[in-house]
Amino acid sequence: METQNLTVVDINEETAIEAAYKNIPVAAVNSHVIRLSVMTEPYFWHFHPESDESFLVLEGSVFIDLEDRTIELLPNQLFTIPKNVIHRTRPNGKRSVNLTFESQNITTVKVEI
Repeated sequence: METQNLTVVDINEETAIEAAYKNIPVAAVNSHVIRLSVMTEPYFWHFHPESDESFLVLEGSVFIDLEDRTIELLPNQLFTIPKNVIHRTRPNGKRSVNLTFESQNITTVKVEI
C-alpha cells in the first residue's frame, strides 16, 4: 500500500504573519476541514445553517460573542457552536491563534446585529 499526501503542518510557520485575519485549511478529515485562524480583528456576525463549528485556542484568547452572552476561550480550551446559532469571534488582545473544525462545505450567512 502506498502512502500519499502526507504533510506535516508547522503551526509556528503558518502563523508568522502580519495580516489582520488569516484562515487557511491545514487538514481534511473525512468530510470536515481543520482551519488555522490568526485573528487581530473581529470577524463579522454570522451563522452556519448546516453545520456545527468548533474552536480550539492555541495562542492568546478569543471571545465568542453569542446573541445573549460572550464566551472567553483560553489556550487549550475548546467550544462548539451548534448550527444556526448566530455568533462572531474576536481576539482578546492583539492576536489569537485558533483551530476551527467544520464541515468542508460549510455555508456562512452574514447577519447584522
